[in-house]
Amino acid sequence: MAQFFPREKIFPENVRDEFKYEIADELGLTPKIQDGYWGALSAADCGRVGGKIGGNMVKAMVRRAEALLAQDQANKLT
Repeated sequence: MAQFFPREKIFPENVRDEFKYEIADELGLTPKIQDGYWGALSAADCGRVGGKIGGNMVKAMVRRAEALLAQDQANKLT
């Protein structure tokens, strides 16, 4: 069975990290994070952060795929 390996990352690692901390701040979890150490957070809290990130990343990937399809369609018309 073929596997999917994306050629390029949708979001670079530094953008993902920024996004992760932004979501944690929105959820009021920033005081529990010490110098990048997330061990003081419960699994449920980490899941809340990951869930929000995952949902937003999927939306961004769909937007990107739509843009690529639109670009491909425009190229075929010219």
